[in-house]
Amino acid sequence: MTRKRKIEEQIEEESPPEGCHHYQSRQEVPWDIQKYFDQRYSVFSRYDEGIWMTDDSWFGVTPEPIADKIAEHLAQVAPTTKTILIDVFGGAGGNSIAFARSGRWKEVHVIERDAITLACARHNAKVYGVDDVITWYHGDCFEILKDHFTKAAETAVVFASPPWGGPGYRTDQVFDLSLMQPYNLMDLLLPLQTVTKEVVLYLPRTSDLRQFVRFERKGKKLPVIHYCMEGASKALCVYFGDLCVNTLEEDAVNAPTR
Repeated sequence: MTRKRKIEEQIEEESPPEGCHHYQSRQEVPWDIQKYFDQRYSVFSRYDEGIWMTDDSWFGVTPEPIADKIAEHLAQVAPTTKTILIDVFGGAGGNSIAFARSGRWKEVHVIERDAITLACARHNAKVYGVDDVITWYHGDCFEILKDHFTKAAETAVVFASPPWGGPGYRTDQVFDLSLMQPYNLMDLLLPLQTVTKEVVLYLPRTSDLRQFVRFERKGKKLPVIHYCMEGASKALCVYFGDLCVNTLEEDAVNAPTR
C-alpha cells in the first residue's frame, strides 16, 4: 500500500473534534456563512476530500488561488539566504499549506492560538499531503516568537494574516489600521520586526496605505500588491525588508480562479 493511500484512509477514518465541521450540504450550514460555503472550492479545491473548518474560519481563510499566488511571489522575492517561513496566524491552513507546497522553504513553522482551528489546519494539511512538512505551534504568536525564533533574523521570513476585526472594516472606503482588532498595525509590525525585517502583512484591500509611510526606508517605497480574483481585489500584501518585489511580472497579481 502506498503512503498516499495510507494517508487517504487515515483522513477518511478521522472524525472532526467538536467545533470542526465538514459541511456537505448548504442545509447544514449556518445562515451567516452560507455564501462562503457556496465558494468552498475557491477556498480549498480539495474540499470534498474532507476539509475541516470552524465556523469562524470561513470568514478569514485565504482563498486557495490567492494563497498559491502569494506563496509563488514570496518564493521569488525572498533572498536565497532566507530558508525559514513563519506563518504567525495559521488559521485553518490556507496560506500555510500553500507555503509548504511551494517547496521553497527548508522549514515551515505555523502558529495558531485556537486549539480547534489548529486541529483543522493540521488535518487540512494532511489532505494536501504536507502535514509532515510543517512544524505546528499552539499558543500566542508573540510569545512563541520570543521563545523559539529570537535568532532567526538571518534566515526567516514572517508572514502575518491577522484577524481583520474592528469597526469599519467592511463598510469604510478606507480602513484605518489603527482600529483593527485585536491587533492594530503597530501591535503587529513592531514585534514581528524584532524577529526579522523581512515581514509580509496580508491586510484588507481598503487599508489606508498612508499609514505605512513611516516605515519606508529612505529612497525606497514599500511594495504593496493587491491580490485579485475575477478582476476584483480581495486583499493586499505589504512587503517589508529586502524582498525584491520589483522582479515580479506586472500581470502576476491576478490569481486564477478554479
